[in-house]
Amino acid sequence: MRYTCLTPISYLSILSVLVSTALEAQSNTQNDNPTIERMIVTGSRIMESIDEVPASIVIITQQQIQDQLKVTSELQSLLSTLVPGLAPSTGTSSNSSQTLRGRSPLIMIDGVPQSTPLRNGSLGVRSLDASTIERIEVIKGATSVYGNGAAGGIINYITKKAASDKAMAGHVTISSRFSAVKLDDTFGNRVDAGLNGQLDKFSYVLNASYEENGVQRDAQGDILGLTYGLSDTNSQNYFTKFGYQFDDEKTLQLTYNYFKSKQDTDLINVVGNINSGDKTYAIESPDGSSIIGEPQGPENHNVMLKYSDDEIFSQTQLVVDAYTQRIENVFFFSTNLANPEQGFSGGQSIIESEKKGLRATFNSQFTLQDIDTTLIYGIDALNDVTSQPLVDGRVWVPEMDMENIAGFVQGKWILNDDIIIKAGVRHENIDLQVADFSTLRLCRTADQCSVAFDVVGDTLNYKATTYNAAIRYNLSDAFRPFISYSQGADISDTGRLLRTATVTDIALIRTQASIIDNYELGFTSEIDALRFEFSAYRSTSELGTTNSYDAETGVYLPVRAPQEIYGYEALATYKVQPNLDLSATYSWVEGKNTELDVYLGGKDISAPKGTFNVNWQPVDGARLALNYLYVGSRKRFGQVDGEYIGDQGPVDSYQLININGSYDLGNQWQVFMGIENLLNNDYYPARSQVYTYDGYNHKGLGMTVNIGATYQF
Repeated sequence: MRYTCLTPISYLSILSVLVSTALEAQSNTQNDNPTIERMIVTGSRIMESIDEVPASIVIITQQQIQDQLKVTSELQSLLSTLVPGLAPSTGTSSNSSQTLRGRSPLIMIDGVPQSTPLRNGSLGVRSLDASTIERIEVIKGATSVYGNGAAGGIINYITKKAASDKAMAGHVTISSRFSAVKLDDTFGNRVDAGLNGQLDKFSYVLNASYEENGVQRDAQGDILGLTYGLSDTNSQNYFTKFGYQFDDEKTLQLTYNYFKSKQDTDLINVVGNINSGDKTYAIESPDGSSIIGEPQGPENHNVMLKYSDDEIFSQTQLVVDAYTQRIENVFFFSTNLANPEQGFSGGQSIIESEKKGLRATFNSQFTLQDIDTTLIYGIDALNDVTSQPLVDGRVWVPEMDMENIAGFVQGKWILNDDIIIKAGVRHENIDLQVADFSTLRLCRTADQCSVAFDVVGDTLNYKATTYNAAIRYNLSDAFRPFISYSQGADISDTGRLLRTATVTDIALIRTQASIIDNYELGFTSEIDALRFEFSAYRSTSELGTTNSYDAETGVYLPVRAPQEIYGYEALATYKVQPNLDLSATYSWVEGKNTELDVYLGGKDISAPKGTFNVNWQPVDGARLALNYLYVGSRKRFGQVDGEYIGDQGPVDSYQLININGSYDLGNQWQVFMGIENLLNNDYYPARSQVYTYDGYNHKGLGMTVNIGATYQF
C-alpha cells in the first residue's frame, strides 16, 4: 500500500475523532516553572532535587521535546541528540545497538517497564508518541531500583499532567513530512491533539496521535531498506489519564496507554551487504506483490493505577502502583528461519509479553541528630510471561514465566546542607519457569543447518542482593563532585540463550544472572552563565552476552563471558543572553571481553559521539533551534577470511545537522518547520556499518522537510 497525503475529508475525520475522544494540551507548566525542571523521580522513585543526586542524570524538558517534534516524531533521534552516553539513532524502528554506556537501558512509562528483558527485541524506545510526554528522565549506569533489565540505566518517559488552573485546555497539531531530495511517494501526514483540565477534585488528560509515513529516501533519492524500516508506516497512540483527589493527602490516578506502529508496504528489498559495499534499498515489486509476511512493528497496551497518601502515618508517604501490560512485537520475514525439510522457506517471529506488577513504596522523612534523613523502602512484585513464537506456528523461544519478589531500602542523609550521602540495598527472589521444549532446526542453505535439541525444562531460581552507595559534596557552585558505586542484577535475554541451546537439559544452559558493578565519579560546575558536567565510569560483569558465529550451522551463538566497559562524558551549556543558549556534549565508551582480551562489538559499544545545540529566540513569538551531531570512527576489528563478521564492521565518521523554527501568529496559532539532514549528507548510520548481516546496511535519511501548524486553546 502506498501513502501520499490525506484528503481534507480524511483530515476532518481524524480531527473529529481525536477531539471527540479528547486529548491533552501542550502544557507549558515545565517551562513556566523552572523549579520542576530541577526535580526528578526516576533515581529514587520519589521526587527529589537533581542537586541532591550523586549520579549522572539527563532531564529532557517539554520544550526540548516540542522542538524535536518539529523535525521528527522518532524518539530514537530525540534521545540520541540530547543524551550523552546514548548510542546514535539507528534510523529504524529498532533500538538494537542503541545502548546506554555500552549496555541495554530499561525503557519505562511513568515507572512501568516497556522493554521485554526476558527476550529483548529492542523495540522498547517506541512505546508511545512524543506528544504525550511531559519530560524524559535518564539515569545512567547499572541500577536495581526498578529490577531486571536496567543494566545500562533507565530511560523513563514521564507523561503529561493536567493543567491545574483550567477546566479545559487543549491543542491540535497538523503537519506534513516529505523528502527534499526526491518528492515521489514521500508525503507523510501527522495529527496529534489533546484536552486536559481540572474539575474540582477530578482531573483528566486525554491525548491521541496518528501518523502516516510515506517512503523514506536517502541522500541519493533511493528508498531506504525495509529491515526494521519506517517507510509506509502507520503509527497511532491513544492516551488517557484520570485523577481524583480525595483530600489534601490522598489521590487516585488511572492511566491507559495504547501504541501501535506497523509497516504495510508493497515494496521489496534489494539486499546489499557491508562487505560487498552494496547498500540495501527498496523498490516497488515488479509483480505487484507486497512484502512477505504480516506488517512488522510494535503494539502495546498499558494500564496503570496509582494511589498515593502523603501522610499514611507520621512523616511518611505511601505510593502504591498496580499495572498490567501486553506487548506484541512483530518482526520482518527472514529466510534465516527456513527449514526446507518441513516446507518453510523462512519465518516471521513475534515477541509476546504480558506483565502484571504491584509496587508499594514508603517514603519517610525526619531529622536524626540534626541530620535531614530520608528512608525509601518497599516491596515490588512482578509476573512477566514472555515467549517468541513464529507466525507459522513453530516455537522459537518457549514461554518463560517469571515471578519476581523484591524488597528494598534506600537511605539519604544531608549533612551541613552540602554533603549528600546515599546508600541502599535490594534483594531479588526470582523464579523462572520453562516447560520442556525443542529448539528449531533452522537452515541458511540446504547444507547449512542447526541441530535441533529436545530440552528438559525446569524452574530456575535466582537470588541476588545488590548494593549501592554514593556521596555528593556541593562544595560551591563552581565545584560539586560526586562518587558512586551501584550494582544491578540482570537476567535479560534469557530467551536468546534458550532458542540456541545445544544441550538437552535447561540446567546445563548458562542462564545465570549477571551482577553488574558500576563505578562512577564526576562533578558539575556553574560559573555565571556556564554550566559544565563531567563523569567517568567503569562497569564490570562476570557474565556478559556477546555473539559467536558458528560457520557449520550458520547460527550466531550467544557467548557468556566477563566484560569490562569504561568511558567518559562531558556536557557544557552556556546562556549567551536571555534569548540565546548553547550546549555541547561529547561521549566516548569502550569495552572488552576480559576473558579473551578482545574488544566488544558494535552491538554493545558505540562510536564516539558529539553534539552541539543552539536555541535562539530572535523576537517575541519566534524560536529557532539547530542540532549538530557528530559520530566518530571506531575500527577495532579485522576481517575473517576476507570479510567482516557479526557486529564487527568498521565505523566511518559522519555528521548531521537538523534545524527547526516556529512563529506565533497570534490568536493561539503557531506555524513551524523542521529540516532533518539539512546538508543532505550521504552516509550510513553507525548500526548499518557495524552489522554485517544481509539487509541491515541501509543508508541514512536524506534531507527531509516537516511543516505544520498548532492551535492551542
